Amino acid sequence: MGTISSRLYRSAALMGLALAGSMAAQAQTAAPAEAPAAAPAAAPTPDNTYSFNVGLISDYRYRGISQSRLKPAISGGFDYSHVSGFYAGTWLSSIKWIKDAGGGADAEWDVYGGYKGTAGPIGYDVGLLHYHYPSHHLAVSPNTTEVYGAVTWEMVTLKYSHAFTNLFGFADSKNSGYLDLSANFDLGNGWSVVPHVGRQVVRHNSPYSYTDYSVTLNKDFGNGLSASAAIVGTNADKALYVTPSGRFTGKTAVVVGVKYSF
Repeated sequence: MGTISSRLYRSAALMGLALAGSMAAQAQTAAPAEAPAAAPAAAPTPDNTYSFNVGLISDYRYRGISQSRLKPAISGGFDYSHVSGFYAGTWLSSIKWIKDAGGGADAEWDVYGGYKGTAGPIGYDVGLLHYHYPSHHLAVSPNTTEVYGAVTWEMVTLKYSHAFTNLFGFADSKNSGYLDLSANFDLGNGWSVVPHVGRQVVRHNSPYSYTDYSVTLNKDFGNGLSASAAIVGTNADKALYVTPSGRFTGKTAVVVGVKYSF
């Protein structure tokens, strides 16, 4: 956080009594000086902030793995934040992987909440996130609850997510974890680039553990409109992460998207 610097002011030297009297006499007949215009007051930070968003992406990748069978997905969400640092939100997206696994859900519904703050130059974020798949009809529930914690220093963020439940339908996978390292470089004029690397560990299902990576170029057009283009890939097992037709869902690919927030 920034520090407030004190400023030293010097007083002008006093004029002689005779000159002061002369100046006072002139002041009685001179036109009064026009007062400088007051600077506009800064708008106060609202206690509560609400926002909505809708998005379209060419392939919904989560932790590097396609959730939409390498096809486009549509999403929408709502976020609330309080000036104290507390926040909550919900987000939904179309998906295909549950049906590919023999289930019935065609949507992912996330609900989350947490707290953001700072400690000196370090920002932190802790929270809880639940992934819900309505009417999934799978033998092992894909519904997943994770607690997460992140620390940010300048442009670099390190985040860890820990599953309290089975992870996305993997049997006996409680206490799986995901470690995520990313950075956000502001290029100016609304452009930014975000490199990322993550490691998903699926407890008691080690063949399904993998590393993912991406580099994303973002453009903020203003008025709530933004777009992104990313190169995304993984080293996941090509025989395990596949669509019903045998296509590798963790393959390296370019993913583009557009989002509108209001």
